Amino acid sequence: MTALSKTQLANPEAIAALPEKVLQFGEGNFLRGFVDWMIHKLNEQNLFNGRVAVVQPIAQGLTPMLNEQDGLYTLLLRGIQNGQIVEEKDIISCISRGINPYEDFAAYLELAVSPDLRFVVSNTTEAGIAYSAEDRYDDAPPATFPGKLTVLLHKRFTAFNGAEDKGLVIIPCELIERNGDNLKKIVLRLAEEWNLGAGFISWIENSNYFLNTMVDRIVTGYPRDEIAALTEKLGYEDKLLNTAEIFHLWVIEGDKRFAEELPFHKVGLDVIWTDDMTPYRTRKVRILNGAHTMTVLAAYLYGLDTVKECMDDELIRSFMEKGIYNEVIPTLDLPDSELKAFAAAVTERFANPFIRHYLLSISLNSTSKFKTRVLPSILEYVNRKGELPKVLSFSLAALLAFYQGTELKDNALVGKRPAGNEYQINDDLPVLQMFASLWSKYDGSREAAGALVEEVLSHTEMWGKNLNEVEGFTALVSDYLHSILTNGVAATLKDVI
Repeated sequence: MTALSKTQLANPEAIAALPEKVLQFGEGNFLRGFVDWMIHKLNEQNLFNGRVAVVQPIAQGLTPMLNEQDGLYTLLLRGIQNGQIVEEKDIISCISRGINPYEDFAAYLELAVSPDLRFVVSNTTEAGIAYSAEDRYDDAPPATFPGKLTVLLHKRFTAFNGAEDKGLVIIPCELIERNGDNLKKIVLRLAEEWNLGAGFISWIENSNYFLNTMVDRIVTGYPRDEIAALTEKLGYEDKLLNTAEIFHLWVIEGDKRFAEELPFHKVGLDVIWTDDMTPYRTRKVRILNGAHTMTVLAAYLYGLDTVKECMDDELIRSFMEKGIYNEVIPTLDLPDSELKAFAAAVTERFANPFIRHYLLSISLNSTSKFKTRVLPSILEYVNRKGELPKVLSFSLAALLAFYQGTELKDNALVGKRPAGNEYQINDDLPVLQMFASLWSKYDGSREAAGALVEEVLSHTEMWGKNLNEVEGFTALVSDYLHSILTNGVAATLKDVI
């Protein structure tokens, strides 16, 4: 069978002639299933007419394979949209080449002097935007992403004599809060430590734009389990075949004039340019992440194993949807129609038959997740409504029940489902030790359940405040916990909803 190459394209010469407008740090599944797909869509409509030069951020990577396939790969999008299963296929053709700066640093530096270059995008993992005192300007290349970027920006500053119009728009996609601000801070620190001059620092500050972003799409990557059948269906071999869900969202905090340079809205893509991304981040954390955290521990004790199973179960789905629509959405400040549309998209994503998302995987570090994803909704609901949210309060009781165990093994607490099989509870060791100690004192009585809840809720270092101070909260969570332990999750849930 033939391999994917430019011979599969209808107009390879025209595509090859497009200038390199984007420098991309990272050749992994996410950027290829998100940013590059979007740029490809723009090029299809002649709305960008530019290509992406991909830089491998670490010594080992996919650039040889990418170059072998002429920068091409197939992207399969699969999921549920408006209640229907949808599958889409594209051969993504916007990548011009892959560059490994560890093997060809000169090729990397050549990008700095290109007059066509306008944008930098990146996804170098959450650890990628980090300062290292080990980086040096003369390293070829510096080890870190900020180090590499600082060298490139200084070469560009020098080549164009600090011209204002040769600054770049830098759009990081790493999953850290205020990623652009953090990246800029490190670049400026390196410029200062490397003595690159006041003129360069001023150019960074005034002629380059570091934008904060939030990205949202599950990119499931190379479909190893399905590759034989998919290759047969495609009719060619693609070593970089990528898969992702249909849903996508990119929130970019920055000057909206850049939206005309990257007119994603003109091809129907869900890209939001905003002056303040905070409400969108809060929406995602409270609805999407919060729905996971409020549901998965109860659902696991109930007997389910995946998110898809939760959506197929009438009781669990009703519980989740009541929590989202009746208790989370009323605490948020975006328009109600936007919040409900986002929530509907979230539940469709959870029901995606092409993704197996295991509840135990999501359960990792549930105490800190609860603090950031669910607790703010509880406190804001009390603040706005003057009463306790029942679903969200029950979800904390379910967390305590999930963390029931007295034996620590391999730095995990051993729990036991009602059916009898054991599972691992993974969290910070002091958290697990605390739960092991508290559950060792539990004797099955209502009073013991109440004492355990009161003790857990008193830990200000865990929750940020003493939750016993929230009127009625301790009693409600205690009642729910006692009911879970004596009557089971299903019977308690039916009373809750």
